[in-house]
Amino acid sequence: MKDLLEVIAKALVDRPDEVEVIESNSEDALRLELKVAPEDVGKVIGKQGRIARAIRTLVKANALKINKKVYVDINQ
Repeated sequence: MKDLLEVIAKALVDRPDEVEVIESNSEDALRLELKVAPEDVGKVIGKQGRIARAIRTLVKANALKINKKVYVDINQ
């Protein structure tokens, strides 16, 4: 999951070296925190949150394999 989110985010931003994904795991859920450079936050979120929604959809679809809920938080 972490690798998928990192690949997607690095393809979207201007500063891929500043992309960081922090993973925290619990019994029933997986939380991924995406950190990007402040000027790249808009590129990851998109107009009206469309890109962020699409990223979350892709990650959640991939999470069906492990039967866990996945939460993606986007921070700068």
